[in-house]
Amino acid sequence: MTHANKDIHTRLRDARIGAALAVLTILFGFGLGGAFGAFEDALKADLTARGQAVVATVYGGDEAKAKSVADRSFNYYKRAHLHGGGIGGAALGLIVLLALLRRPTAMVRRVIAGALGVGAFGYSLFWLLAARAAPTLGGTDAAKESLEWLAVPAAGLLLLGLVAVLVLTLVDLFGRPPAEA
Repeated sequence: MTHANKDIHTRLRDARIGAALAVLTILFGFGLGGAFGAFEDALKADLTARGQAVVATVYGGDEAKAKSVADRSFNYYKRAHLHGGGIGGAALGLIVLLALLRRPTAMVRRVIAGALGVGAFGYSLFWLLAARAAPTLGGTDAAKESLEWLAVPAAGLLLLGLVAVLVLTLVDLFGRPPAEA
């Protein structure tokens, strides 16, 4: 292995936890897509059954409202799928870019990569959990509110990680070249 390749490999190892979480997030998104293909009717039936179980207490007997919430909940499954693939891929790309930069220390790489990986997985998981909770809570807004504890920190970690990679990229690529050791 050449010196340059060894350095890149070392920097990628610094970011390994975030990278593994980003790949897991992509798998999560792709896995949901596969589940839709194999079990779409069963997934929709489960959401409907969740609403039907509480139609008298949560929906005041309004079966049409319960069905509407179950239908919107399936759209949240789709959001989980799309966020998993999209945000997971973006997080992985940012982590690789971070590993290619020369200036950040190993600890900075670990923290930023971890923030991106945890944020990507957490935000994708939020949409899945919101989809499952909405029928029993009476609506998608109630489901999102009940899961703010997951959505807000996950989105925050993603945004902080993105801004950190942007700043480090600008410094590394547009700043004064680092002194050669």
